[in-house]
Amino acid sequence: MPVNHRVSEVLQRLGQAAQEDGLMSSGEASSERRFQRQLVKSRLGSAAGLFTALRCKHASTASHSLRVALVCSGWAASTDMTSEQRETLEVAALLHDIGKIGVPDSIIMKPGRLEPEEAAAMAGCRQLAVEMLTTTGAPQFVLDTILTAAAWFDGSNKELPLAGDQIPQAARMLAIVDAFDSMTTDHVYRRARSRERAVAELFDFAGRQFDHKLVKSFAELISRDQRVLSDQVASQWLAELSHLSTSWETYPTTATTRPGDRRQRGTNTLFEQKLVENMHDGVVFVNNQQQIFMWNTGAERLTGIAGAAVCGRNFQPSLLQMSDQKGSLIDDDDCPVSKSIASGIQVLERVGVLGRSGRHVTIDLHVIPVYDDNRKACGATILLHDASSETTLEERCQALHAQMIRDPLTQVANRAEFDRMLSLFVEAHQDTELTCSLIMADIDHFKYINDTFGHQAGDEAIVNFASLLKSMCRSGDLVARYGGEEFTVLCADCDNATAASRAEAMRKKLSETTHEKLANHTVTASFGVTELQPGDTPESMLRRSDRALLQAKDQGRNQVVQLGAGMPEEPPKNRWFTFKPWKGNALIDTALVTNVPVDIAIEKLRGFISDRKARIVLVTEDQVKLEVTETAQGKLGPQRVPYVVEVQFSQQRQAKTNSSNLAGGEYAATLANVKIRPKRERDRRRSLVAERARLLLGSLRSYLMAKEQNTELEPQEL
Repeated sequence: MPVNHRVSEVLQRLGQAAQEDGLMSSGEASSERRFQRQLVKSRLGSAAGLFTALRCKHASTASHSLRVALVCSGWAASTDMTSEQRETLEVAALLHDIGKIGVPDSIIMKPGRLEPEEAAAMAGCRQLAVEMLTTTGAPQFVLDTILTAAAWFDGSNKELPLAGDQIPQAARMLAIVDAFDSMTTDHVYRRARSRERAVAELFDFAGRQFDHKLVKSFAELISRDQRVLSDQVASQWLAELSHLSTSWETYPTTATTRPGDRRQRGTNTLFEQKLVENMHDGVVFVNNQQQIFMWNTGAERLTGIAGAAVCGRNFQPSLLQMSDQKGSLIDDDDCPVSKSIASGIQVLERVGVLGRSGRHVTIDLHVIPVYDDNRKACGATILLHDASSETTLEERCQALHAQMIRDPLTQVANRAEFDRMLSLFVEAHQDTELTCSLIMADIDHFKYINDTFGHQAGDEAIVNFASLLKSMCRSGDLVARYGGEEFTVLCADCDNATAASRAEAMRKKLSETTHEKLANHTVTASFGVTELQPGDTPESMLRRSDRALLQAKDQGRNQVVQLGAGMPEEPPKNRWFTFKPWKGNALIDTALVTNVPVDIAIEKLRGFISDRKARIVLVTEDQVKLEVTETAQGKLGPQRVPYVVEVQFSQQRQAKTNSSNLAGGEYAATLANVKIRPKRERDRRRSLVAERARLLLGSLRSYLMAKEQNTELEPQEL
């Protein structure tokens, strides 16, 4: 099927400089609870007490609701919705999860799969929210929006058989933003997805669970500067607040808790915090109810569970799928932590826990009960020591880190050391199939700083920025001065979403730090973030991060932009390429399919062309031919092999019908027929050619956010 005229126009522009829209790491509207209370009260008034109750019950759910409401408000402002409709959407978004107040903690905080009766209790949250809000006199259209947001666009939700326009527009928008924020947030059972991967998931369910037109509108919305959008919405909300609340809301706090922090501020001295945070072993603090309030980086590294997702939950053997030395799972009733707290006796056991690789890891579990001067139980300190004989990736990175060559001004790694370490990082993480991310940062308007305050002041700004980056990194990470006022941060064992969150924390901290030689002014920086993708080379990963940084500067500076869908969550069951006979045929000839519209897929191809430094050979109405040079390590050293990559785009339209005919229609999927072959005939005989071609296809697949159309293809004999 030929593509439409719009696709032809986009393909014809591929020869121009590739600029791909980035996905902004927005974070929460504010990290201060007082500010959040003001935001909520400005929208809910007396009903803000319900939101406060939700925060006391489950703080992460309340923060999720606030983020959803801010994004919904910004989205509504870009549509033709009336002010009344927009206000309905904002209030419904803030209160859509209020029903979780009535759900037992054992269900909300359960780390594993829910039982059928537990899932039913969670599914009833919307109805419970409606019942609670009805007693407060909430308007009917707010109640309808909350309830119908659970309906599927094609009407397939049997519990709520509404479809298409029967579902209010506000409810359809709420469903999309709710799902997006959930996918891009850390949970105890799953790490956050990158924003590009979350967008691909929304398109995957467009026409079924979500309104396909609104999904496309939302994808365009989040390509903008989300931080600026959230700030504008927050300012609008606060402008409607007639006065500050009672004096306790304005009482100054001694510390600020930021989203995603793994500890409660004020519980340890600065030195103790630094010690615990940088320990290689896992360190966990629990109170006398076994509720976790500290989960250090070592625990994250060992278990793969983010601190932001686990804090507030109870430490139980089921959280880590803990087993004894015989391999039998330990029941929650036999928890060694609860026994230690109850008896006041230390526990030292060798147990197994589920590690981040999906395999059980042997650890030494040391539980130390903590009592006050009156012998009242306060909780326990839990040490998790990796007892396996394998050398971890982090230990290898730390050994290399100690040998690095430093930049004389900032005392971080210099450009040469970064180039060397980048290759090692990529190779090590590809071997272990773990994620790693790259952050590039550049001080904004640095020439103005030098011209106004002098070069010594500029040097101080550079040194302070480097110190800030080092202070906010973990052991195993690498901070390097890339050149001038530009820095890079290699984040070991870190995915795209986590790296973007860390970059946002760096950005915010820098913007709040004053500099003495700059007359106590502050400086800002722009950040570009990316994650290692299948088929990546160190060069392509670096270019993608640099492209994200350029977009951050183009969009107004002082912000974070992330690019790249990251490593696949599940490897394909079968190979998604096929070998053909060598002569006269492509080495790889396969079809990739993605649910994003064809024009978005082509825009993603721009990023592939830019990052791989591909040369465009030919562009037709629906096809583009590229030349990409890959470098592989052969017997005689590095060898450069040029490939010809042909991509032909087409649209597949899938007709979907519904008994009500309200969700019927055709939904577009994009098909990309891909052929890859060596440019030179003599290269066909090299064994490394096939492997590099496979990695090249994997990279293209990640950029297009595509899946193999036919998983049954098997490689033929060469």
